[in-house]
Amino acid sequence: MFSTTTEYAMRAMAWLALSPDTLVPTTILADKTKVPPHYLAKVLQQLAAAELIKGRRGVRGGYKLTRPADQVTLLDVVRSVAEVNRITACPLGLENHGPNLCPLHKRIDNAAKNIIDTYGGVTLQDLISEPASSKPLCDAVTTAKLTVSATIGGGRK
Repeated sequence: MFSTTTEYAMRAMAWLALSPDTLVPTTILADKTKVPPHYLAKVLQQLAAAELIKGRRGVRGGYKLTRPADQVTLLDVVRSVAEVNRITACPLGLENHGPNLCPLHKRIDNAAKNIIDTYGGVTLQDLISEPASSKPLCDAVTTAKLTVSATIGGGRK
């Protein structure tokens, strides 16, 4: 349903939500989200352009969220890499249709509405704190802070 880019953006944002006060290096993010590093770099650029994350270059560099996880919706993430808009008039420009959409475009518009309504009502915090048998990214909640702090701090506690 969503593009690979959209899936990768959601994975990266979910992982960053797990370590909100830490700059997560791209190498760790790529490894933990199972996203190819070069592809992830492009996705991170789009997320940064949408002001959802900020990054710092260098040895102690990495990325982190620009807002708390409870203030970032999945719709924000999706829209940072893809368009999701309602259809308000005939996409073919047929004047006799005006605002009256044909059956195909009505269904496409309804699907867009459902995505906007659903993803607009779910935050990153909802994802990482929802009680379930598994968490986003294969129970990453239990290992996110340990992995990032051990890598950045050289294993020191």
